[in-house]
Order: sequence, then C-alpha cells, then structure tokens
Amino acid sequence: MGWIEPAPWTRLAEAVARAGDDVFTDSAAETFTAPYRHPRKIWGIGLNYREHAADLSESAPEQPASFIKGDHTIIGPDEPIVVPRQSERTTSEAELGLIIGRLCRDVEESEALDYVWGVTTILDQTAEDILRLNPRFLTRSKNFPSFFCFGPELVPLEEVLRSGPLETLEVSTIVNGTDRRSNTVANMTHRPASLVSFHSKMMPLFPGDIISTGTPGAIVVGDGDRVAASIPRVGQLRTSVTVQR
Repeated sequence: MGWIEPAPWTRLAEAVARAGDDVFTDSAAETFTAPYRHPRKIWGIGLNYREHAADLSESAPEQPASFIKGDHTIIGPDEPIVVPRQSERTTSEAELGLIIGRLCRDVEESEALDYVWGVTTILDQTAEDILRLNPRFLTRSKNFPSFFCFGPELVPLEEVLRSGPLETLEVSTIVNGTDRRSNTVANMTHRPASLVSFHSKMMPLFPGDIISTGTPGAIVVGDGDRVAASIPRVGQLRTSVTVQR
C-alpha cells in the first residue's frame, strides 16, 4: 500500500514507462481482488445525495453523516456479498471512493484534493432492517463481513481530472443488468473536497484511507443477484449476492 504515496507512485510510473511490452499481460486474462485489505480507516458518508435522502424521508444533513467501517468488511470483485442471517433487508449501494495519498490533517477545502491520490468504485452494504430499528445501530448495520466491496481499479486523480472535474462523474447502482439509480457528484450535499477537509479536521487521514462518498440510491438485494457500481472514467465493479443460511 506504500506505493499510494506520491514519491513511490512516481517511481512506479517511471518504471512502467521504461518497461517493454513483453512484461505486461492483458488485463482481461487476469483475476482481480480488492486492491488492498488493511487501510487504517474506511469512512462512509450517509444521505449525501439530496435525492437519496428524500427517498428515505430524511433531510440531507448540514454536516456529513459519517461512520467508520472495519477492514474485515472488505471484499473484491466477484467475491460475494453475504446477506447475514440477522438481516432480511440488506441493500447494496454504488459509491465513488476517494483514496488518501499522504498524511492529511487540518486542511482547507481549497487544498483538500491535493491529498487525494485517486478514486475507485465501491459497493457499500447496509442491513437496512437493523438500521430502521434504531438509528444508533448504524455501526452494527454497516459492519458485517463482505459489506465493503471495492476495486478493481484505483485511478490516479490527475488522470480522472484530465477529462473534467469530479463533479461531472456519474455514479450508478446496477442490479441484474438494470441501472437502478444514478446521479452525478455535483448533486452531493457535501462534495469530495469538502469531505476530505471536514474529516481531516476531526482526525488525521493516512495514505490508503478510504472515504466512501455516499450513494445515489440503495437497492435491496437477494440471493443470486448480480450487482455493479459503474462510474465512467473510473471503472465498473461487479459481484454477486448470496444469503447466509
């Protein structure tokens, strides 16, 4: 994970540029897993798209409604999301993920994206029926194993920004091949730079920390469903769902 920091990444990029074609293989022939398994922190953001908040008869919070997930929740592409026995209504939620690239503490919004190494696609899961019992059960509802799927690609921020600002990215939750909910980052209540700044003023953000920026829509999933997070210029993350018996 150390290569996420600017200096190691620069050296890696230079080595790739010097390498001959014979050292590379077709990505279609490879099996991808989660890019890494042990970030210091995973921050999730709830109700960050105004329309999604309205779906749940909630108002978008004036400050980020954030929560932390443990690294035991991490899975990669094609590792199944497991609906736990304790839940009869689990949702899957496509999100844009921000990957922190260097120590970030007390930064202003105007400089916050300088601390973001890159972005990725995320499928975040919620045991929604548990959360509905009591909003204080948010941590419990978000932290079952397999409830944080990310990858397969980590895309450097500078590469994404060549085609336009982050606010133009469209995030889609796709279930069984149907685009169920989509929205653009511009419609977030708290946009990426604001999220980085806000959390850096609460605690240090370390290289490899992930901020999952919220979903345009949470879709209930069940046994055998195929789920995807799609973000043009970033990638597509796909996996399946199984119900724990």
